Amino acid sequence: MTKINSICIIDDDPITVFGVRKMLSLVVDCDNISSFVNGKKAIDGIKEQLNENDSIPEIIFLDINMPIMDGWQFLEEFIALPVKENIRINIITSSIDAFDKDKWEHYQKRTDHLITYNHKPLFKKQIAEITKKTF
Repeated sequence: MTKINSICIIDDDPITVFGVRKMLSLVVDCDNISSFVNGKKAIDGIKEQLNENDSIPEIIFLDINMPIMDGWQFLEEFIALPVKENIRINIITSSIDAFDKDKWEHYQKRTDHLITYNHKPLFKKQIAEITKKTF
């Protein structure tokens, strides 16, 4: 089982959060899985961790359609942060809009973080694959 120090799930759908947490428990060893209902709460939490010199999540699961601050707005702020480590950001979405896929490609080119694009629902095998820290 892969050992990961910290994972963050950013999604306003409690069923998705529950499902991702459940599948993570089957494929990774991680004691610190946090979740946020929108990008604003998540970016504020990550900024606080950085300010306190705490480690930030190694892997992020990110929905793109959320209230208050969506996933794209979160990404815009996150990639501007002074994060030294490369973070794996797994976009999880039910969107079939080609515009969203184009935006994902845009963000991939703007950062050294690994950003993947995944459609909901996620399955155990897929969760196992997208929690690998490969750079």
